[in-house]
Parts: sequence; C-alpha cells; structure tokens
Amino acid sequence: MKTTTVSRWNLCCLAFAAAIAWAVFDVSAAAAPAQKPAPTPVLKAGFAERDITPDIGMEAPGGYGKSYHRVFHDPCKVRAAVFDDGKKRVALVGIDLLFVTRHFVQEVRAEIQKRCGIKPECVLIGASHSHSSGPIGMGEPGDFDNASELVKDLVNNKGIVSNPGYTQLLKRQTVEAVAFANETRTDAKAAVGFGHEDKVAFNRRLRMKNGLSFSHPGAGNPDIIAYAGPTDPQVGVVGVWDLKGNLLGVVVNFSCHATTSPGGISANWIWAMEQTLRGATGNASLPVVFMQGACGDVTQVDNLAKFQNPAAEEWCQLVGGRVGAEAFKTLLLIRRGASSDIPLDVRQKVWNIKRRAPSPEKVKKALELVQKTPKEVGATEWTFAKETVVLDALMKSRPEVEVEVQAVQVGPAVFVTNPAEYFVQFGLDIKKGSKFPFTFPVELANGICGYVPTEEALGPHGGGYETRLTGYSNLEVSGGRQMADAGIELANQMTPGPVPQPPPVVPGGKAPWTYGNLPPELE
Repeated sequence: MKTTTVSRWNLCCLAFAAAIAWAVFDVSAAAAPAQKPAPTPVLKAGFAERDITPDIGMEAPGGYGKSYHRVFHDPCKVRAAVFDDGKKRVALVGIDLLFVTRHFVQEVRAEIQKRCGIKPECVLIGASHSHSSGPIGMGEPGDFDNASELVKDLVNNKGIVSNPGYTQLLKRQTVEAVAFANETRTDAKAAVGFGHEDKVAFNRRLRMKNGLSFSHPGAGNPDIIAYAGPTDPQVGVVGVWDLKGNLLGVVVNFSCHATTSPGGISANWIWAMEQTLRGATGNASLPVVFMQGACGDVTQVDNLAKFQNPAAEEWCQLVGGRVGAEAFKTLLLIRRGASSDIPLDVRQKVWNIKRRAPSPEKVKKALELVQKTPKEVGATEWTFAKETVVLDALMKSRPEVEVEVQAVQVGPAVFVTNPAEYFVQFGLDIKKGSKFPFTFPVELANGICGYVPTEEALGPHGGGYETRLTGYSNLEVSGGRQMADAGIELANQMTPGPVPQPPPVVPGGKAPWTYGNLPPELE
C-alpha cells in the first residue's frame, strides 16, 4: 500500500514537471520571432541589339547562284531577350539572316554559357530569313573536304558561301547581345497575346488544272484553280514592361517570307515592322525581337491578285507596317500579369533525319549537264543539275541531318522551334496539338535543313519549287511530321502559366443607369 502511494506521488510529480516544461516551451516558441516566408521570385528581363550589317560587295543570300550587295538600305541586327524567373534563365535571339547553321549555333551557345551561365539548351537562335542580309552558306565544316574538284568548284564558286570575317562578326555580336541583355535584366511584367493580320501573306503554292501544285504560277494564269495551302494570320506578341510601366521590349512572331527586299542591304520587312512599333510607342530605340513563323510556302506575293504588285519599297512598308501595327494594337489589349506568374521552362530533342538520295541515273545526267554552261543547258536546268551533284557529294559525307526541336516556355506562351523552311500547315498543326493558350512556331531556328514540305506536297498532287530535291532541301518525306510531333510532345510536357484576366462582372453588383432605363417618349 505504501509503495503504491509513493508510485502515485512520483507519477503526479512527473506529470506536473512535464506540464511546466511544455508551458515553458510553448511560451518560448511564441516569443521567438516567426520565420519570414521565402521571397516570391520576380520575373526579370533584359533586351539588347547589336549591328550585323554586311559590307557593300559581300555576297547576297537567297538564291542558288552568286549575287552581291551593291547598295545599303537599312541595318541588319541581332536582337536578344533574356528572361529570368529566379529558377531558370532563357534567351530568345532573332537574327536578320537567311538562316543559321548548326555549327554556328553550337559555337555561339557555348560562348554564351561561358559568358553568362545560360545553358545551351535554354538559348533559342532563330533567323528572320531576310533575303537581303549577310552572306551565309549552308555547308557545315568538313562537308566537302573529300569531294571532287568539280564539286568544290560548284559549291565555292557557283553558290553562296559564308564569309569567314562576317561569320566571326555574327558570332561576336550575337554573344554580346545576349550578354548585355543578361547583364541589364530588371524586375519586369510580361503579357502575351495574338493579333490578326490576313492581308499581307499568301500561300505561294497553287492548285493547277493539270492536277499538280505549282509555286508562283503567276497572277492571271488561267490554269490556277485555288491556293494549295493555308496561311497563319496570327501575330504573336510578348510585351515586357518594367515595374514602373515602361515598355522594355517586344517579341513578335509572324509567318511570312522576308522577301520584300526593298533594295540593297536590309532586314527586309522586319525593319519596317520595327519602325512602326517604335513610332507607335514613341520609343525610338525599342528592342523588337522577331521570331519567324512557319512560312516555307508563304510569302507576300498573292498569285490570285487582280492588280499588279507594288514596288519593293512600298511592299516592304506594307507588310512590315501592317504586322507592326497589329502587334501594337495587341500590346494595348493584353493584360499584364504579376511578376511571379511568368514561369520559364525548356524542353529539347535532338536526333538525326535521313536525306532523300537522288537516283544514280539522275546523278549521271546532272554530271553531264554541269560540265556545260548554263547558257547551253538553260539556267534553271543547269542550276538544279548542280544541286543534284552537290547533294550526291553531301550524301557521302553527311547522309543524315542533325535536327533540334526546342520548346521554350515564357508564362502562358511556348515557342516551338524547327530548323527548316517549314510549311505553314505544320505550324498550324503544332498550335492545334499544344495545350498552351499561346503557341508560337519558330522556323529556321538552331540549324538549317532547307525546305520541309508536308506529305501531301510531296505526293502525287503536290509539286513546286520547294519540293525539288537539292543540296539545300532533301529530308525524307516524314521529316516535317517528325518535327511537328516532337514539338507538340515537348510543349505538352510543360505547364502553361496563367493568362491574366480583368476582374469578372458581379451579377447584380451595380445598379442600372437611371438615365437609360426609360421607355420611349413621344411627347
């Protein structure tokens, strides 16, 4: 009995001590300062541009033969935007250039990583496809090292080649643009939207009465039935402002060949678009990063037009002015979200796609033709014979093409790339398959593999310039679909950021306007 009493007493003491200890702990915890929540990441953004204008006398790209710049119209530029959400940094780079080679992209990305720490897969480098820009050749290092002297002569002396000095300028200025945009990034808000412009871009392939489709059969041609493909009238816009409301820069995505060529060295209609946006915003130095949409079969030329085409300068202003005006209208309408609501993300896929090989009979005939003069053979026949010979040599050194498809997310928008002059239908398919509210296909990005037509365009009722087998355009028939499927898959691995909306109307929350709630008065 005594033992039991002592045990109970000990238990009571222990319970009392525990209660006091808990009370002391509770008071101490309450008295300790509460831990501050981690700061919410804020979007930072920076923009920059650098000059890449070629010299007078340099080769002018855009064709299968030699051509040279003789006059200057407006500067060519590389423009860059760097976004940082506190977790990841991405760079969007637009270059006034016909295309960018894979080797160029890899070298520039490596230098950007060294200078800025931005990972290579987070850098998107896209060409505007300006046909009035600087000299760039499609060949990669080593492509023709073991080729015959005939092939080397055809490549180096009968076609456009890269100028080594100009290539170094391109690399240096591209890295400098990204580095400066990265260094000057500041707290920012962004907004994304679509405009609509359907009066300046047309599918250049048309159905003909003979059952085929021709490229540019010519306005007034009685054998034309209808356009052979669609266009994409959406003007994709990303606007970026600092926290005081000052516009830092704009990213624009639109699908139309840059072939208005106003005369001489020029960024083409992209220059007029930039001038329009700068004039409308009152900012004479506004950075405008252009990402070319899927426009392998879309140009400013309307083959069903009832009137003659405008002069080159007017045409440049017409296309660029209307696209720029629509981009400005979109900036006025889109709503800016919180700085913390612009998540960034990136996905990338790199693989090889086979080339289509010319038949031995075609190669044999082409070899015979290229040893004659274009005047003897005919300029068009000779040019495509030359391309057959070049492709045959390319098949021996590089029978497959390394392609990259990249998906770069900026909030509710995703930029989905391909390295081709990509038929617009593929771009529309990517938009339809993506779960993002704003999907921007970007062609001629991170490499080059020439025209990539749809399966239909390469079928029995297809045809046209873009489907010809050349040293420039030669991927297997499924190449374009492979890229589209990869782009959709990559985009859908990411989660879109929110699309800011104005506050909703509250039903019955506002009294009717008493001035307006009256029956008609007749006397």
